[in-house]
Amino acid sequence: MSLRRLHHEQPQSFAFSAENEAWAAEQMKKYPPGRQASAVIPILWRGQEQEGWVTKPMIEAVAKMLGMPMMRVLEVATFYTMFNLHPVGEHLVQVCTTTPCWLRGSADVVAACKKHIHAAPHTVSGDGKFSWMEVECLGACVNAPMLQIGSDFYEDLDGPKTVRILEALRSGQTPKPGSQIGRHTSEPIGGPTTLTETR
Repeated sequence: MSLRRLHHEQPQSFAFSAENEAWAAEQMKKYPPGRQASAVIPILWRGQEQEGWVTKPMIEAVAKMLGMPMMRVLEVATFYTMFNLHPVGEHLVQVCTTTPCWLRGSADVVAACKKHIHAAPHTVSGDGKFSWMEVECLGACVNAPMLQIGSDFYEDLDGPKTVRILEALRSGQTPKPGSQIGRHTSEPIGGPTTLTETR
């Protein structure tokens, strides 16, 4: 965690949209007087949803909103890996490389990202469409290897399937999330093997 730092290039300012500012005010009401700092994680998350990443001006604005030192908000942003501290592309590709995914070929998924997005993680592609990063377990080990883009999980991947997903997104299509081999949820490949009889 000590290696997580804010990006060296920062925007000049940050402001929540009117809708998000009203949302943040409602979050703060959930806590007793003097405890508004407890809303720092959801409010930072909302800021990230608005901008795509957490910036220094955003941290300063959240600190002022919650009446807490800027350093305390920075500590939260740099501690939790859910917060992006670098600019991201229109589509942030999060590749799981934890042991189950690695054993089933996540290296091929990473290689596809390096070739079709950028050789280095946390770097926006030339067209601004993508950036990618390695992450720890995304909780779909049975359907490994997998990746997350936005709120969608893409499972049972290999290199070519990953490339097809990226090409579809690049052309403005929305590829179907879930298993990329037609598996139903987390059932065995080829279909159920138990409880197959109906009464």
